[in-house]
This record gives sequence, C-alpha cells and structure tokens, in this order.
Amino acid sequence: MKYGTVNSLQSPRFAGVKTFMRMQNIRTLDDIDFAVLGIPFDTCATYRAGARFGPASIREMSSLAAKPYHPELEVDIFAQCSGVDYGDIGSVPGYVEESFDVMQKEMKEIFARGIIPIAMGGDHSVTLPELRACSEVYGPVALVHFDAHYDTISEYFGKPYSHGTPFYHAAMEGLVDTAHSIQLGIREGLYGAEDAENSAKLGYQSITAAQMHEMSGEDVIRCICARTEGKKVFLTFDIDFLDPAFAPGTGTPVPGGFSTWEALKILRGLKELDIVGYDIVEVAPAFDGSGITSIAAAGIIQEFMSLIAWRKKHGKL
Repeated sequence: MKYGTVNSLQSPRFAGVKTFMRMQNIRTLDDIDFAVLGIPFDTCATYRAGARFGPASIREMSSLAAKPYHPELEVDIFAQCSGVDYGDIGSVPGYVEESFDVMQKEMKEIFARGIIPIAMGGDHSVTLPELRACSEVYGPVALVHFDAHYDTISEYFGKPYSHGTPFYHAAMEGLVDTAHSIQLGIREGLYGAEDAENSAKLGYQSITAAQMHEMSGEDVIRCICARTEGKKVFLTFDIDFLDPAFAPGTGTPVPGGFSTWEALKILRGLKELDIVGYDIVEVAPAFDGSGITSIAAAGIIQEFMSLIAWRKKHGKL
C-alpha cells in the first residue's frame, strides 16, 4: 500500500486537518520510504523560546507552500515514494535527558526500518538524540550542517546540553565522522577567538557565510560532495542559515545570511548524496506574523522529499 497526499484540485488546500503537505497522518513504518515528523521541544533554547510550535506552523503553511511535483528535478514525489506524516515524537517537558531518551528510542525505530526521517524541530538540541539513534543503526555518519552558528560549545552555564552544544557531543560520542562532515553559513558573533576554533579542533570543516558569499552555488555543492564522498549522510538545516529577511521567525537570527533561493539551489545539488536522515530546526512562529519562515521551512522539506524521490527514481535508494 502506498501513502501520499490529498489532491488539492478535489479538496481545497484550506480544508482538512493540517498535516504536512496534506499527507495521511498514520503512525506506521510499513510500506513507506520516508516519514515527516515533529519534535516540538525547545527546553534547550538559550534566548527566545518558541520552536516547540514550529512543527504545527510548518504543517499549516505546507498546504500552501509545498506540492508533489518538482519541475527542476523532474520528479513526482508520490509517484516514486510512499510517505506519511508520522505525527510528533514524544518528550518530557522541562527534562532534557529524559526527553532525549524518548526521542532516541522513537527515532531508532524509524532508522532501523531503513526509512528516512524528515524531522521538524524544535530547537537544535533535538538533532543530538536523532544522531544517537542514527548512529545505532548506521554507525558514524557524515554531517552536513546548515547554520549561522557552530553549535560546538562544550557546555552552557556548566550544563552539557543546550541548542549550542549538539555537535560537540555528537563528535565526542562518535556519532558523526567529523573528517567527512561540513558546516555551512557560519556567521555568529563569538565570545572570544577560541570559540572559532572549537569546530576545527573536533575535526569539522566549516565554511563561513563570508566565504560562501564569495563562492558560486556550484562551488559550495562541490565542497559538500567532496567532503562527504562515499559516506552515509545526515543533513541538518537550522532555519537561521537563511537571512532574517527571509526567516525572521527564529530564536537567534543573525544578519548576513542567505536567501531562500540560494538554499534551495544548494540542496538540489546534493541529490547524489546518500542521505539517511534530515531535519529542519529552530522555526519559532511567534516571531513572524507573516508566516514566511514556516513557508520557507515547508519549501525546504519539499526539497528533502524530492531528493528522496529523485534517488528512488534513479535506482539509488
């Protein structure tokens, strides 16, 4: 049995319960290639909270922003793939380690079935339990990390977990192969020069926003593909990779970022990568009355789904 989406020429897009792209909301791991799911958790946000409401907002805007046929990749998502809106992963509000345990357990079930999860955060801390689950199944993966921030500090106020620490712990726990991992779009202000060295010491390659703005999209794509060559990949996309002009609804916006179009172009160039998991994080709709941040996030998830469909169409999945 295949799962897909409602035909919007038969049922108006403003009608019905808001699932992602109006897919069936079925908590199943049978007969599917990918599962879109929410992780509504922002206990690890350090300034502006609200990303726990990201999944609901992205789902709502996806009925407008996302459609099944991708003309540039020449692929119809649901002609090639079966996918569902899996609903939301659980958490224990206010309790970080306990929430991570719940997330890891539920995510492992998805990875273990060979299904590609597309997760909607939540703050960026949720990527750590995702990677723990992914590593249990696939071993250390290459990380492709789009973000304004390194997220590689070791602790925050003496505690190990915040949305600024996940990729420190991912490296230290051996969840990612940092020698084949890359961070893109970094442009955060730092507390000291030593903070710029954290990622390099862990083995990550980082391309700053200033460097990327001097590169073509094709050059960026080549760097990503060369760095991850031959490895299974987990792709994480912090919405603040985009400039605040395109994504104001996030907890820690940083000027000098990228347009939605630039992000989509780069993502389309990654179709050959063996990506086993995706997430998009840090959408905080309360800071964006227009909804353009959630619209951008929905469009990016459509790209993720289209990359999966392209790979299946071409016998690479």
